Amino acid sequence: MPHHTPLIGMIVAGIVLAFILGALANRLRISPLMGYLLAGVLVGPYTPGYVADQSLANELAEIGVILLMFGVGMHFSLKDLLSVKAIAVPGAVVQIAIATLLGMGLAASLGWSIGAGIVFGLALSVASTVVLLRALQERHLIETERGRIAVGWLIVEDLAMVLALVLLPALSGLLRDGADVAAPGAVQIAAALAITLGKVAAFVALMLLVGRRVIPWVLHYVAHTGSRELFRLAVLAIALGVAFGAAELFDVSFALGAFFAGMVLAESELSHQAANETLPLRDAFAVLFFVSVGMLFDPAIILREPLPIIAVLLIILIGKSIAAFLIVLAFRHPVGTALTISASLAQIGEFSFILANLGVALDMMPERGRDLILAGAILSIVANPLFFAAVDLLNARADRLRSSSGGVQPEVAERAFVPSTALKDHAVLIGYGRVGSAIGEALMARGEPLFVVEENESTVAGLRARGVEAHSGNAASPELLRAANLPAARRLFVAVASAFEAGQVVEQARAANPALKIVARAHLDSEVDYLRQLGADAVVMGEREIARAMLDTA
Repeated sequence: MPHHTPLIGMIVAGIVLAFILGALANRLRISPLMGYLLAGVLVGPYTPGYVADQSLANELAEIGVILLMFGVGMHFSLKDLLSVKAIAVPGAVVQIAIATLLGMGLAASLGWSIGAGIVFGLALSVASTVVLLRALQERHLIETERGRIAVGWLIVEDLAMVLALVLLPALSGLLRDGADVAAPGAVQIAAALAITLGKVAAFVALMLLVGRRVIPWVLHYVAHTGSRELFRLAVLAIALGVAFGAAELFDVSFALGAFFAGMVLAESELSHQAANETLPLRDAFAVLFFVSVGMLFDPAIILREPLPIIAVLLIILIGKSIAAFLIVLAFRHPVGTALTISASLAQIGEFSFILANLGVALDMMPERGRDLILAGAILSIVANPLFFAAVDLLNARADRLRSSSGGVQPEVAERAFVPSTALKDHAVLIGYGRVGSAIGEALMARGEPLFVVEENESTVAGLRARGVEAHSGNAASPELLRAANLPAARRLFVAVASAFEAGQVVEQARAANPALKIVARAHLDSEVDYLRQLGADAVVMGEREIARAMLDTA
């Protein structure tokens, strides 16, 4: 049998190139998403060399869209949105309207129809979740007021785009190019909208009335079997099955079906485990989605149409940013917050690609529009770190001026860095899951000073409410480890399950304090050796300790 098939070639070329270029982008402090898009450009039909099968890429991209939207639904937080609804809801709606109007204006100057202008403008109005969250996490802004506003704003944008994905197919007959010759009447448009909204309402009702009961029950049943493979398979079956069923039975898009499946699953107590179990596959197909999008991009458009691309960039980087800046100031928030929100939104990403592909598929927007959107996305993702660097510089300078004038206000002087703890002779605990929480509770019972690093923000908030010094983020971040004041610490407990992340923490901690007592956890003998080589004094392997306890008990 042949060892090379178009499917295998597409997956291998896409994944390998995405890894190489994603790692390079990460090294240059640019979102890896940029590398994934460029990988698609290299295997696409517009560049020399190997050309991947576009039809297969599109089918893999559909799975990527389903899992991407499933993840968006799982991370949708009504609580986060309601906490900043006073600014996030009206602010996002006004900003989307302004950016859409600017996009429509550019589309009109290029001779496109109103429908093409609407799709084009909407695609330019929505920021990338991946890029925005990464930028905020790197600066430890997620927990600050400006971070919560940015995330709430993003949630509203995502919801608006989900609604657009539902309505555009129903309105395509009216809005597509050349539709004015035989445009449907008001009755037909109203009927099409009513049918579409009726199907969506029926699907949503089914998910809320039946899905909220059935999906958690299925997960709990599978969890009690004790099989991780079955649990992982159950989560994937729910995501893909609900998305496909929504499309087949209710004529609803894969994206909307997957989004609601994620929302319903998020209410389950097992949602955190479900997210962790499916993350590798979700990430892999999301990468293939971005690769498939990159394959559609013709790099020659940069030379062929420089002026339209500059206009697109001005809308994304300047138009959206100024609109967001003025909106935030109008709600009487500090300049620092307005600058952060502006920088956060000065890029476009995954929803823009989904909308662009939908617009072309519905014959509402020319392929030229998709090329301009892709060019704008790639260039804005490259420029976004520069925007944030400028904002950090401006905020730091403003803070120094306020400090020298004695007019520092807590809300205004929000810092983008984590200050080093004043604790000494303390314990540092990395990870507060099942293992970490048991360690933390024991240390607190002894009255030992404790510094905790944990990714889950709600866990961190709970610890802070109890008076424990805790911070959220990636424990391997040099800034977070610096904040833990390791040179003055007595003990370090690395309770995260990932040996790779634990190794990074152990290596940095040993370099910071050669006398520090470091205790880590592992699952395999190879992980024990790996962590010891990096500087851990003791490594506890869970399975081995369970075996010893069982023998001692018997």
